[in-house]
Amino acid sequence: MITSDSTSASAIAESPASVESLRVGDLELRRLDDYRWLIPRQGAMRVDGIIYADRALMAAIADDPRTGGEAIRQVANVACLPGIVGRSIGMPDIHWGYGFAIGGVAAFDPREGGVVSPGGVGYDINCGVRLLRSSLSVEAVRPHLPALMNQIMRDVPAGLGSRYRDFVLSDEEIREVLRGGAAWALTQGYASEEDLRRIEAGGRLAGADPDAVSRRASERGRSQLGTVGSGNHFIEIGHVDAVYDADVAGRFGLEPGTVCVLIHSGSRGLGYQVCDDFLGVMLAAAARFGIELPDKQLACAPLDSPEATRYMGAMNAAANYAFANRQMMAYRVREAFTRIFSRPWSERGLDLVYDVAHNIAKWETHEVEGRTRRLCVHRKGATRALPAGHPELPEKYRDIGQPVLIPGDMARYSYVLVGTQAAYRETFGSTCHGAGRRMSRAAAKKSVRGRSLRKEFEALGIEVRASSYATIAEEVPEAYKDVAEVVEVVHGAGIGRKVARLHPMGVLKG
Repeated sequence: MITSDSTSASAIAESPASVESLRVGDLELRRLDDYRWLIPRQGAMRVDGIIYADRALMAAIADDPRTGGEAIRQVANVACLPGIVGRSIGMPDIHWGYGFAIGGVAAFDPREGGVVSPGGVGYDINCGVRLLRSSLSVEAVRPHLPALMNQIMRDVPAGLGSRYRDFVLSDEEIREVLRGGAAWALTQGYASEEDLRRIEAGGRLAGADPDAVSRRASERGRSQLGTVGSGNHFIEIGHVDAVYDADVAGRFGLEPGTVCVLIHSGSRGLGYQVCDDFLGVMLAAAARFGIELPDKQLACAPLDSPEATRYMGAMNAAANYAFANRQMMAYRVREAFTRIFSRPWSERGLDLVYDVAHNIAKWETHEVEGRTRRLCVHRKGATRALPAGHPELPEKYRDIGQPVLIPGDMARYSYVLVGTQAAYRETFGSTCHGAGRRMSRAAAKKSVRGRSLRKEFEALGIEVRASSYATIAEEVPEAYKDVAEVVEVVHGAGIGRKVARLHPMGVLKG
C-alpha cells in the first residue's frame, strides 16, 4: 500500500509528489526536495547519507535487479567509517561497487581518526576523462571518419590486456612515469606546457612513491602506457550538437558543430594491481586499529598510519601513470589526425579542454561546520567540479569554473558541465561521472542476441571499432541509464551546470 509518508521502491517513480519517504530494506530515506534523498543517521552511521536523484532515478537505484538497492546500503555503510565528516554522498549515476558504491563521495578528517580505504578509490585508480576540441567541422570530418577510426585503432591498442610490443618502458622509465605523470610525457615530447595546465593537479600528484608500487604492478604497466584497456573505456570522436551556456561554451572552445575527442581510461593493470596489493594490508590494519567494518570491502587504515601512507604513495603513483596514459593516447590521436588530414594536428586545433579523474582519494581543503579542514576526499565514480575562483583552476578557467566531463553511451550523447559553488558547499566540489550501468554485462550480451549491432550503429551514422564483438554487446546503450536524466538532476540540484552536449560520430571500444 502506498501512503503519503512511505512507499515501496517499485512504486516511487509513479507516486504522488506528496510522498516523503522510501524504505529500502531496513533503511528509511526521506525526500528533501526534487533532487535529494536523505538517509538519516541510524545504527552505526556517524553521519547522514544523501543521494542525489529524482523519483525516476531513485526507483532505478532502489529496484536495481542486479543488487536490490545495495548501492543505497553502501552509502550508509560508508557513513559508519571513522572520521567521516559532512555526509556520505551518492550521485545520480550511483550503482553497486566494491566497498563504496560507484558514484560515491566521502571526506575524512585525520584529526578525528579519519581513514583511507582502497574501496573508496576502486581498482581502476584515476580512471578519468579528457576532452580535446578541434577547429574542424562535422562536414570536414565525416568523409574521412572511417579512415580516421581505422588509423586510431591501429595506433592505440584497445581491449583486455592490450599492450604495445615496441613501446616498453624500462624499470627506470616506469619509475619516472610514476613520479612525474603527464609531466614525464612533456619531457619526452608527447605533451605541451599548455596541456599540463589543463589537467587536474597539473597531471601530477605530489607524494607519489614508486617504492610502494609492487614489482608485479610495475611489470603490468611497462607495456600498457598509451592504451585504452577494456570495459567501458573508449576513444570517441563526436561533435557539439547543443549549447546551453554560450558564454562558457565559447570559453571552452565548444561552439556548435565543433568536432571533439573524448578519451576515457585509467591506470590499466598497474592500478588494478596496486589496489589488489593493498586490500589485504588494509584489512589487517583495520583489525590492528580496532576499526569495526560494516563490510570487509571497506578495509581501511587511519590516515596517519604507516599503511595509509604507503597506500597513498602507491595510489598517487598509479594516478600519475593514468595521467600519463591519457596524455599518450591524446598524442597518438593527434598524430592520427595528422596522417588522415595531411597537416600537423596543431593546425587542426586539437587543444586539450580538460582532463579530470573519476577514481581518486586526494588531500583537499574544505569548510565543514564552519571550520576549514584538511580532508582526504574519496571520489569513486565521481568527478571534481570546482567553482569559479578556486586557486587550483587553470588561469584560463578561473573566472568561470572547472570543465566537468560526463560521458554517456556509444549512441546517444555526452555532456560538458561547469563546476559550481553549490557543489563546493554540498559535495566537497564533486558531481556525477557518467550515466551509470543499469544492466550487468552478461544481461547486456543476452539482450542483443540475434541483433546486428554493427548495422544498428551504421544506421545511426556512428563508426564503431572494438577489439571484439563481445565488448560492443556489453556496452550497448540500453545497458546504461540515460545520461541526460542524470545530468538533469545534477543541473537541477545545482552541483553542476550544463554547458554543452556532444553527439558521437565514431567510437573505439576496448
